Amino acid sequence: MAVPNDQALYRLAVRVGRHALAHGVTIATAESCTGGWIGKALTDVPGSSEWFAEGFVTYSNAAKHRLGVPLRVLAAQGAVSEAVVRAMTRSALARSGADRATAVSGIAGPSGAVPGKPIGTVWICWGRRARGRVRFVARQYRFRGDRDAVRRRSVAAALRGLLDP
Repeated sequence: MAVPNDQALYRLAVRVGRHALAHGVTIATAESCTGGWIGKALTDVPGSSEWFAEGFVTYSNAAKHRLGVPLRVLAAQGAVSEAVVRAMTRSALARSGADRATAVSGIAGPSGAVPGKPIGTVWICWGRRARGRVRFVARQYRFRGDRDAVRRRSVAAALRGLLDP
């Protein structure tokens, strides 16, 4: 898969915006390794204030905890884990009031790898409210490339996941 350039990310964000408008939903983000890039991509789209609610950049563990990730989860699972992105997504939905949210945490490199979590390991979660319940889907990725490539691929994957009905 080619590394998405700025135009490709913009086109994805436009699709997300159209999808959100068509379904009458709002979106929130909680980002670690992408550093707000998903929110930036979404707000590059004119009119995004109609469907983009809020973004949280929680790069440090302390910031993740302030968002609502329990310290015990961070200690037991590590910041790059399914449990953490699920908690980030849950908190983003609760704090923003949005209908849908995505959260990302990963190791973009060039350092930070730990046993079992090499450079390019990224967890992404999507959450959506439906009929009084919240449904979560989380997925682990192993993206190849340098720091920029890992981050771009993470943004694109998060945006594509927001297109799921």
